[in-house]
Amino acid sequence: MTETPAPIPVEQLRFAMPPVHDSVVDERAYRKERLAGALRLFGRFGYEDGVSGHITARDPEFTDCFWVNPFGVPFAHVTAGDLILVNGAGQVVVGRYHVNQAAFTVHAQVHLARPDVVAVAHSHSVHGRALSALGELIEPITQEACGFYEDHALVDRYTGVIVDEEEGRRIAGALGAYKAVILRNHGLLTVGDSVDAAAWWFISMERCAQVQLAARAAGKPVLIEHRDAVATREQLGSDLVAWINYQPLWGQISRAEPDLLH
Repeated sequence: MTETPAPIPVEQLRFAMPPVHDSVVDERAYRKERLAGALRLFGRFGYEDGVSGHITARDPEFTDCFWVNPFGVPFAHVTAGDLILVNGAGQVVVGRYHVNQAAFTVHAQVHLARPDVVAVAHSHSVHGRALSALGELIEPITQEACGFYEDHALVDRYTGVIVDEEEGRRIAGALGAYKAVILRNHGLLTVGDSVDAAAWWFISMERCAQVQLAARAAGKPVLIEHRDAVATREQLGSDLVAWINYQPLWGQISRAEPDLLH
């Protein structure tokens, strides 16, 4: 009788974790590559709408500045070398493109209010906009939705295209210590301690919005009880878990479109 193979020691099994870099140069290059990859994925998923939508990543050395996609360049074409660095006054300090004023107005205020946040994601995804038009939060109706349970807010007012600094501060204030905010009649905004986490929360939140709208169209969704929703959020709602969940997507886009790294 053939013997069952001996189990491989856990410490020998491969499991990706967020890297730690020895220099700000390496960390900057890493963040820019991940930012370009996230933008490519957002383009694939149809989150782009004209020139709207942006993801930012705080610079590891000049922490009052952030890298962002260049205005008018399609998500599908963005490379790490195309990204621009913008300071707190909305001025481009590195790069050859203009910055989207809305990106500066909102993202700069979020980065200023949340020094723990490395990346901010906002784009005009279809289901996020549809849910925002209802002025409602993500309900705890699925396991994934529990990741946002009592960890996101609603800005319950629409004031037009956001180009006013005070409006940016109001959004940052509504976000508070949460991972996400729904902008009524506008869409979703998510944050994270890495580009990967912020991007994953946006992708997950968009999917949760889609499921919620579909479930409500079909009938009356059954809510997960408070205690169970909180317990699930504690298991699945951290930025580390978001980073881990994002890795298959990064693997796909970086292998299929390696030019994004240049």
